[in-house]
Amino acid sequence: MRIFIRLLILFALAVGLAIGARFNPGNVVLFFPPYRIDLSLNLFLFSLLVLFVVIYFIMGAIVTARKMPKKVAAYRQGKRERDGNKALREALKTLFEGRFGYAEKAAIRASELPENVGVAALIGARAAHHMSQFERRDAWLSGIEFDQTYKVARLVTSTELLVDQHQSEKALEAVRELHLNGSRHIQVLRWALKANQQARKWPEVLKLVRTLDKHHALHPTLSTRLKELAYEDLLKDHGHDAESIRRVWYGIPANDRISAFVAYQAAVAFNARGLFDDARGIVENALAEEWDDRLLRAYRDAAASEGSAALLSQIDHCEKWTNEHPTDPELALTLGVLCLRQKLWGKAQRHMEQALSDAVSAVTVREANLKLAQLHEAIGQETEAAYHYRQCAIATTL
Repeated sequence: MRIFIRLLILFALAVGLAIGARFNPGNVVLFFPPYRIDLSLNLFLFSLLVLFVVIYFIMGAIVTARKMPKKVAAYRQGKRERDGNKALREALKTLFEGRFGYAEKAAIRASELPENVGVAALIGARAAHHMSQFERRDAWLSGIEFDQTYKVARLVTSTELLVDQHQSEKALEAVRELHLNGSRHIQVLRWALKANQQARKWPEVLKLVRTLDKHHALHPTLSTRLKELAYEDLLKDHGHDAESIRRVWYGIPANDRISAFVAYQAAVAFNARGLFDDARGIVENALAEEWDDRLLRAYRDAAASEGSAALLSQIDHCEKWTNEHPTDPELALTLGVLCLRQKLWGKAQRHMEQALSDAVSAVTVREANLKLAQLHEAIGQETEAAYHYRQCAIATTL
């Protein structure tokens, strides 16, 4: 509709001009001695219009010619930006697709655009890492080492990739630099946790687990398992003397000390250093919270000396537990071993035979047979002792 109205107006103007020019008797005389030029007014006006149009186009051509270098430069820059951004998108796409060779090549093209150098370097480093080209990975990252805009991204990427490569010390250096930079967000703490775990720096692992637990950034099962691994390694440290192992044990939060796994590791560690009283107390406290057969094995190993009040107390504890767990073979074996130590022959034999009949584990069967063999040997029943020694040997081969 607009085009129709414009054409209508144009035709009206043309008709108006034609009618006006027809009834315009004026003329223009130009003197240029010794010449004289006579023109009609209409021709003069038309000539002026043509001259204006010619001058306008000439001036436009001059201006356009002067702007041409800038336009060419802008066009080339725009083309570089389009090509660089296209290469960057392709690098991201192929990286997520797992086509790491293509991703690195696209990152090289993308890095030709200065604005894309940082992101392209991060993509190229990840792609090279996944192809086990660690020197190229480090070259990519070192290329943006002095670019403060990408400092945190570079350090986080370095930490992640170094942890994946099991280069824990280098990863921890990157973590320290991140902390100096003030970056302590959740992902940094997660990678720091993994790096410290690989480096077996268990005190730091425990600190990071507690920090991440406060932010609900770890699954409870994973958090529990990491703490167990840390406590296990700390308690197994052969460099600990009696005072040191106690210090480690009482440095563990009370809620974790009653965990069956942690208590078992602690009891084993205390037994290994001859601290049987401590081991018995640890097991008894843990079993009051959670029943676990592993604790009973440590409890047997922590048996007190014959005739002592501690040994009688152990037997009393086991008899009370038997009321709650009457068919537990480990408990029956433990009670039998303690009675054997106290030289309660009949009671020991009864409980160990019960353990043997209820046992499902080859370890329990082997130990029950061994203890029964020792019992029969102690009371002079050589035939029965030999039988149980053979059964023990058979269980050992299974």
